[in-house]
Amino acid sequence: MKNDKKEKNSKKTWIQYGVFAVVAITLYATGLHTEVIGFAQRGILATGLMNPNVKEITQVRENDNAMASLPEFEKADFSLKLMDRDGNITSLEALKGKVIFMNFWATWCPPCIAEMPSIDKLHKEMGDEVAFVMLSLDQDFELAKAFDKRKGYNMPIYAPASNLPPMYQSSAIPTTYVIDAKGNLALTHKGMADYSDEGFKKFLRSLK
Repeated sequence: MKNDKKEKNSKKTWIQYGVFAVVAITLYATGLHTEVIGFAQRGILATGLMNPNVKEITQVRENDNAMASLPEFEKADFSLKLMDRDGNITSLEALKGKVIFMNFWATWCPPCIAEMPSIDKLHKEMGDEVAFVMLSLDQDFELAKAFDKRKGYNMPIYAPASNLPPMYQSSAIPTTYVIDAKGNLALTHKGMADYSDEGFKKFLRSLK
């Protein structure tokens, strides 16, 4: 009797493993595993622990009477050439004088997928105040365009049309760069974040 029960439990376990294996293979074969993992990682983003610490910079910039001096920012490199979704070539130079939010991402990167809804929300709220550059690192730019269309984001996505300047060569993806209106590289954040956070919006507005 015990042996029969043991065999049934063992069989049930193997069936479960089999189902998990089929689901995993299906997700990888269809490319949906990236989105599933990205969806799961949004729970981490909700904690706010991954967000860049921009509070101090914001406070100093907004306080005209502050005795503290601003951090020494590095000048941004505007030589980066960009190709938009229609194949037109432009560069960061064309956006000079604006606050720029530049995000390096790819469709195969789960953390990129995880933070994308927050960036989309930020773009919808601040697209008139801030220039967005969503730079796809996919080998096939068509994948990025198809992803953006399927998700209904309609964000300004680009592909690199030149070598990345050393300043923007990051070992991590996603990586986000924020350039202020005076052309300074105000923030480099490696890894995912919730960019729809009110503190981050306040930070962007302080860079004008």
